[in-house]
Order: sequence, then structure tokens, then C-alpha cells
Amino acid sequence: MRADGTGFSDHEVHRALARMGVRREEGEWFRCGVETVEAAVLAVRNRIDNVEKRTRDFGMRPEQKAAVARTADYFARAGEGARFLWNAKMRFGKTFAAYQLARRLGLKRVLILTFKPAVVSAWEEDLRTHVDFEGWQFIRRPRADEPELGKIDEQFARADKARPIVCFGSFQDFLGLNELGGIKAHHRWLREEVWDLVIFDEYHFGAWRQKAKALFGKEDEEAEVRATDAAEEAKPDGEEALSEADLPIAARRYLYLSGTPFRSLNEGEFLESQIYSWTYGDEQAAKEAWAGPGPNPYAALPKMALLTYRLLAAIRKIAEQGEFNEFDLNVFFSTTGSGETARFVYEAEVQQWLDWVRGHGAAGAAEALRAGERRELPFADATLADALRHTLWFLPDVAACEAMAALLRAKRNVWWHDFKVALCAGPHAGMGAEALDEVERAMGDPQEGKSITLTCGKLTTGVTVRPWGGIFMLRNLQSPETYFQAAFRVQSPWTAPGEDGSGETVIKPVCYIIDFAPNRALRQVANYSGRLAINEDIPGTDETRVGEFIHFLPVLYSEGGTLRLVKAEQVLEMAMTGEAATLLARRWQSALLVNVDNETLKHLLANEAAMRAIDAIIQDRALGREAIETLINRSEAIKKAKREGTEKAKPASGLTKEEKEIRNKRKQIQEKLITFAARIPVFMYLTDDREHTLREVILQVETDLFKRVTGLTLDDFRLLVSLHLFNDAKMNEAVLGFKRYEDASLAYAGVNRHAGETPGGW
Repeated sequence: MRADGTGFSDHEVHRALARMGVRREEGEWFRCGVETVEAAVLAVRNRIDNVEKRTRDFGMRPEQKAAVARTADYFARAGEGARFLWNAKMRFGKTFAAYQLARRLGLKRVLILTFKPAVVSAWEEDLRTHVDFEGWQFIRRPRADEPELGKIDEQFARADKARPIVCFGSFQDFLGLNELGGIKAHHRWLREEVWDLVIFDEYHFGAWRQKAKALFGKEDEEAEVRATDAAEEAKPDGEEALSEADLPIAARRYLYLSGTPFRSLNEGEFLESQIYSWTYGDEQAAKEAWAGPGPNPYAALPKMALLTYRLLAAIRKIAEQGEFNEFDLNVFFSTTGSGETARFVYEAEVQQWLDWVRGHGAAGAAEALRAGERRELPFADATLADALRHTLWFLPDVAACEAMAALLRAKRNVWWHDFKVALCAGPHAGMGAEALDEVERAMGDPQEGKSITLTCGKLTTGVTVRPWGGIFMLRNLQSPETYFQAAFRVQSPWTAPGEDGSGETVIKPVCYIIDFAPNRALRQVANYSGRLAINEDIPGTDETRVGEFIHFLPVLYSEGGTLRLVKAEQVLEMAMTGEAATLLARRWQSALLVNVDNETLKHLLANEAAMRAIDAIIQDRALGREAIETLINRSEAIKKAKREGTEKAKPASGLTKEEKEIRNKRKQIQEKLITFAARIPVFMYLTDDREHTLREVILQVETDLFKRVTGLTLDDFRLLVSLHLFNDAKMNEAVLGFKRYEDASLAYAGVNRHAGETPGGW
């Protein structure tokens, strides 16, 4: 019993032990000494962290110090309402560094909002176990088995206001509305408090769009993956990006965290001065260049490699039903039935695949013998097989996970029985991080056992499973956010104490992404290495960026068994395979090329030269300055009404007449701008240069030609690009696609070759 008369149970002590890092062996058994149990009891009884059991005292790495320093400096200069983005890869330590930022600034009220509630364990663990945050209080929504904590508003009311308070919650919970459309009564305290810092975690999932927000109303990882993937090439028609002013909270500053903020960077949501970037390449370059003093702080961070395999023709042909006849993983792993009756439609071919990846099976052996090649398949090569003792298999849906679990456990697959299968999909494991229990049970002693974790979304963000040595990408994924968020799960460092009791031994120096749809995999590499670039003033083509990236994440390709390194130009060549002229034309007519949100239009209105350029493009007085001003004012009035709950009832169609008019007007402006953009390839074709990027287009010296072809001066076009009216990243993709298509046509005609030179190949 506590001093205030409330009681607590052994279950709370169990949770305290787990937070202290004690390993649960089975049920209610923990591997620890009596003193540790007593410390956990005291922590629960006194509702505090037991300071004596804070075990972490590491400092910040150089890049974390740099992020904190730059952000603190920017907040000091920018004043109230300042916004800053950390474009920092997974394993950067964003939670720890964010707390250090709050500590440096002396903040007392920190609110963490996330689109992924499963990340709560990481935020709680860093705060409760590190000596730097002694005395800080962590408040979150209680789980079903924690009624003693009380509701989150009760916890906040009970907290010591003199000490720092960190409050964690999800958008779907904190910003959800009641049946009458107002804020939930037990969350009114959120509006009454002025927060020193609001942190938006996993920001790439939110995308700050009304449609995207609605997708995350349920804590369903599988649905989120599907929704994010479907939204990759979708642009809301007439919908406005949300801003902090739309939130029912008051805050002095905002910090945005994401490992893959593609949309935010592509749409110019943040200026360069508002972004700190730390990519996988930055991390591995720092690891490679470390010269001391002291031990290398990056030594434990594994290097990654992407292994891409083209499947045997015998088992590939049944799934070449996608666009451009590409191998379709979703078709290959399609199922019938569900639960215990789930089976693969092409079970015989999937079985062949299981045999093939371990270097077994008549078809695979015969092909290898004819080619005289080594067996460098995932489980056939001894080095690879040892690194892949524990793997994550990312499948299309719950039924595919169920069917794969049944197949791996089938009597005929004796070889696979050495691997314990953790089925972490749908109802077969807990929500979010709770599914980790299933994985840990399957692993047992990870240095002795073998395991395969099957998922279609769970555990692909916000969790750490150190023994995972590889991820098998067994589903179609168009979204680079989802692809690399999942891929970097396997890059968690795994170490053990050194033999002499000092230092650390790195158990996992390398980890692997394994993909059986090579063209798709290489498109993701091209996307990731090119689209996270934020400084267009730094010279470099897509080829150089890909080259820098694959220096640290080598890409290997296999057709038949032997893995060969792929060069940067080959990555782009394969990524562009199937880029037909019709698809290329569609890129230059896409709504993704232009931004017509309110913020962009406001910047245009404030710039007379920009408005003259817009008038030259649109050539329609009905869509001029007055129309743009009206569009902005009306859409903001509607947003304000929604925010204050005074919006008129909507018709059955879901949109009011005024909303339809705004959407139509915005679409007309958008279409005029797209018509202009579609003239740029004509200009590129007529120039002598072979442009790789939008920057190379706007730095052209053939200004008269540009004006004759497009109707706009190059100076005016540069101005509109600087105001983010045109989407730099999407324009770069379209320019590169045109360049590759143009090169291919010139090579076919022999125009770009010297006498006697033959086309290159690989």
C-alpha cells in the first residue's frame, strides 16, 4: 500500500522490472537479485523512478550535439512559434536528443504527439533510465491492465508542477473529437496549458493532411502501411495543409522528427535554416572517418547491404502480372482463406521459393550447375546464413503471414524447423510494441537460436530488435517512407561485453535488406538517395548522390546465384527500366509537380514579380490576384470554423457549395501551371545540354529559347521555383526521366557515340 492509501499489485512491479531492463524468463519469473526487486517495489510504491537503478549515463554523439545546438540557436533567434525539423535516420537517437534539447533550454512542459502510438516505450525508457533526466515525470495513457495510474488528466493534475513534465499521446487520442464535434472533456487540460515544446514524432506518417490524419484513427499497423503506400503518389485535390494554428493547443516552439520526411522536404515546408539532417550516409561516413579520441561511438552501428535477386524463371512467370509485366510480389504471395485455413494461391511456387533461397531444389541446382556459379543465396551461403539467424519477413497481409507460418511449420519443411516462427500480424500478437514479447519468446537465447518474424506492418517502426540481421521485402511497397522505415529496423546495434569485461564486442557488423523485385528495390534506392537532399546549391547529379549512398550501402544483384556489385549508373538504369514514353509524359502532366496550397499562394501575392509571372502563365483575369486572395480568405475562414466548431452542417455529398467552389478554383490554377510545366521537356529537347536536374534547367544560358518555348523568362521561372510553386523533387525526377529517355533514343540512333563505339551494357 502507498502512503496515500492506494494499493498496487505485483503486475505493476513486473512492469517496473521491465522498465529497468530486467529480462522476463517466463510468466512471472524474472532473472534478477532480491535488491532489484526491492528497488522496483519502492519505485511503484512511491510513484517515482528509483534513482539508484538508473543505469544509463552515456553522453550525446557529435551529431546529436550538433542537432541540439543548431535547434536551440534557431529557437532563440526565431522566437514564439518557431518550427524546426530533424531529418534524422532511424537509430539517430531522436528521443534522447530531443530530451537533451528540452534539458538545455530548461523547459518544464513538453508534449509529444505521434501518429504511431507504439513508440511510447522508447520515449518512456530514455526518460526513466538515463541519469540526466532524474526527477523528470512521464505521463501517458494507461494500458488496460494499469487502472491504478488513473486517466491521463488525473496523472497531470497529480504531477509535481515544479519538476519537468513530459506528456506523451497520439493524435488520434488527444485530438479526437466527441460525438458533438468538440474536444473530449478529459483532454481540455491540453488547451489550458501553454506548452514549452511540442514534439511531433514519426512526422512522415501524418503528412499534415486531413485525409492522411483520418487514416490513422485506429492503431492498425497493417492498415497504416497500406494507406501510406497508396498515398505515395496521391495529392489531395483542393485540400489545405494543416498548420500548428489548427491544433487546439498553445505552444512556444515546435520540433518535428522523422527519418524519412520526403513530403515535407519535397513541398518546401521547411527552409534550410529550419532543418538538421543526418542520413545513413552521414552516419557511416563518420564511422569510417573516426580518428578519436576515445572509442568510435559509431562502431556498433552495422553497415547495411541490399541484396536483390531475380527469381528463377520457373517460379517468376506466374506473378509477372503487374504494370510493365514486372514481377509482382503481392500476386506471388496472394492467398485464399484466413486463420488456420489461409493458404497461398501459388503454394507450389512459394514452396519452390523456400527451397530456392536455401540453395535446394532441382530447378535451382540445375541452373547453378549449368552456369558454374557459387550459391550466394540468402540461406545457402555460409556467411549470409550466419548473419541471417534472426530475420523479419515483410509480407502483403495477415493471411499471407498465416499461410507462411503454416508452410514453414509443415512436415515437409524439416530444414526450416530450426527457425522458431513469431507470427506478429493481425490478432496473433499484441498491438504495437506488445508484439515484441512474441519475438523475444521465439528468439530465446539469440546467440544460440534461430527465428523468423512474420509481419505485414507490426514492428516496422519505432521498435528495437537487436538480433535481427536482415529483412525480407516480400510485398510491393511504393512508398520510400515505408520501405526504409522497415529496412532500418534491422540496423539496431547488437553488442556484448568484451572478453576481459571492458569495452564491447560487436556481434552484428553487417545487416541486410533482401529483395526479390530488383527494379522496385533500385527505384527505392534512387528515391532515398536523391529525395532527402535539401541543399540544391551543392553540385551533384542523381548519379553522384546514388554513388555516395551505395558506397555505404552497397547494392548487389543476382540472377542465377552469384551476387555482383551494382554501380550508380546501373542503379538508375534498372530503376528506370519500363519507363515508357507514355509514363514519362504522364510525369510532366502530374498535379504533383506544382504546389497551390495557401502558404505558397501567400508568398506569391507578396511578390510583385512573381505575380506578373503567374499572370503570364495563367492569362485569365478570373484566376488572377483577386481570385487568389478570395480563395485564401475563404478557405482559411472554413478552417477557422472547423477549428472552433461553428462550421455549418455538411450536405450528404460531404462538401459545402463554398468548399466545392474553392476546390474548383484551386484546380483551375493547378491545371494552368501544369500546362506550363509540360512545355519544359520541349525546351530540354531543343538545347544542346543533357540536363539531369531542375537546377541545370534553370541555370541554362539559352534564355531566349526558354522564353520562346514556354512563354516565360528563365529569371521568372527561377523566382517561382524559389517560392516552391514548383515541386523541386518531383521536377528532378521528371527531368532525370526525360534525360534517360533522351539518352536512350540518341544511343539507338548512334548520335551520342564516337566512331566505332558500341552501346554500354552490364
